[in-house]
Amino acid sequence: SYRDVQRICRNLHPYLGGLMLNHINGDVVWSIIQGEMKKGNKPATINRYLSLLRNLLRTARDEWQWIDSIPKVRLLLGEVERDRWLTREEADRLLAVCPPHLSAIVRFALATGCRAREILGLEWNRVDLNRGTAWLNLTKNGTPRGVPLNRDALAVLEDQVGKHHQFCFTYRGEPIKANVSNKGWFSALEKAGLHDFRFHDLRHTWASWHRQAGTSCDELKDLGGW
Repeated sequence: SYRDVQRICRNLHPYLGGLMLNHINGDVVWSIIQGEMKKGNKPATINRYLSLLRNLLRTARDEWQWIDSIPKVRLLLGEVERDRWLTREEADRLLAVCPPHLSAIVRFALATGCRAREILGLEWNRVDLNRGTAWLNLTKNGTPRGVPLNRDALAVLEDQVGKHHQFCFTYRGEPIKANVSNKGWFSALEKAGLHDFRFHDLRHTWASWHRQAGTSCDELKDLGGW
């Protein structure tokens, strides 16, 4: 999320704050790794820092053309891959305790695999209920994509008709500008007895349910925009 990026940048500031872009080399990257390891951070945490740094450097080189070359930033080995998704029973428990506006968002995420930003930014002019299709323009990789709407997704959208002239998902008649992972979300997780679960894991849940139902990897790749 945006807040995660802010937090990581603040943590990287002691290492990078006084440097120009072309002064960030392999030794600087190694100092980040060593410094964070001394703090007791695990490889997964350090890899989040390295991933952000690598993406920023690539953007500075390839898109902004501020620098000609960048150091090779390798992620650490030993990270335990996280695989968290909900069973149908867990999903029902979560939906039962969500307030109405959040329940609609969660149901749509489980039905389509859309990310939080894609859902909150979905506008009515990009939805065709008759054809059962939505077009996303706020995707992670910046490439618009179409999303087929199944019966669950259509039912969610039909319930939202008339609540706002532009945006599909709202709270008290207004577009939702804040992050979905707020007090209401964490309260719902606690009531449902769910631990170590993030909103993005709804996308993992959608993908896992598809694979269990026999959807091929190639089909799932197209559906999820990977």
